[in-house]
Amino acid sequence: MTFIVVTTVVILTIAALCGIARLVTATDEATSAAVSDLIYFCAISVFIASAMVRETAVLFDVASVSALFGILATIALARILTRGRR
Repeated sequence: MTFIVVTTVVILTIAALCGIARLVTATDEATSAAVSDLIYFCAISVFIASAMVRETAVLFDVASVSALFGILATIALARILTRGRR
């Protein structure tokens, strides 16, 4: 199981680094918001993978709450970018 978790962390790290590279070259706010969400959820996924190795239930609770806040932030940012239009 450790090999699978390490492989997952490596893939997520590569995805986050690609996102950081795209964040540097972003030209508009919508792209920056989408890439920021990608980086945030990659970090949460790495956190969950480390929780699987440590076998601690508390880390899953923390990851669940942070994922909830991430989704709420995504919705709020979408409303800001569209200026409240539906």
